[in-house]
Amino acid sequence: MDEIGALMDEYLKSLAAPFDSFLEEHITESVFYSFRSGTEWAGYYAIHGEALLTQFHIRPPWLKHSQELFGQVMEVHSIHSLLLPTCDELFLSLALDRGFPIRKQAYMFQEGIPWHAVPAPASSEAHFRPAELGDAEKIGSVCGEFLDQYEQRIASGELFVLFRGDLLLGIGVLEKSRLFEGTASIGMFVNESCRNQGAGRSLILRLRQWCAERGLTPVCGCGYGNEASKRTLESAGMITKTRLLRIALG
Repeated sequence: MDEIGALMDEYLKSLAAPFDSFLEEHITESVFYSFRSGTEWAGYYAIHGEALLTQFHIRPPWLKHSQELFGQVMEVHSIHSLLLPTCDELFLSLALDRGFPIRKQAYMFQEGIPWHAVPAPASSEAHFRPAELGDAEKIGSVCGEFLDQYEQRIASGELFVLFRGDLLLGIGVLEKSRLFEGTASIGMFVNESCRNQGAGRSLILRLRQWCAERGLTPVCGCGYGNEASKRTLESAGMITKTRLLRIALG
């Protein structure tokens, strides 16, 4: 990926919206291939796990060849599926051109209402802070397999806790983007016994505030069928205009 840094920057600037760490992780773990025209870079694509196409970008001078090049990628590689955000107009259009069946995988959120303009939830008096290593056991017992490597994530500053007294209401997650400068993916997990009490909304608002105070722009996402998380994110002032699609080639 380092070899195509300029092309990647060009691609990211062409997007209608940023995306979160789920897609970013698939992209950064992909193998990258370039298109060349003589000594010039015409574009690139990326494949995750030998069968999942995660990137396809053609520079403007060569866009008239994009359909042909896309077809060549399909023929040369054993691609089983595509993972693409609807904010990537070219990739989406090329997939639609070929009539592939589409499955909506996730909502992608960005900031809408300013965090300080969102009414405070009922759990606003709960104590929010960065997680400490001493919290790891309690976090693991509450969150189970929601995440992995809790101690490592705590040490890297990715986890936050929301307590009411000794009761862990939930955790917040913040992962700084490797692709979008000044952007961070945020998320939360609420203790099952504390749900529908405003803890999730409080976690997202506190994470948004944390980002604002450090010059970061938060983004987030949730599964397409997860209406509870969607409502929580929207109640915390986040909006969704972008979808993550998984397209199976059959």
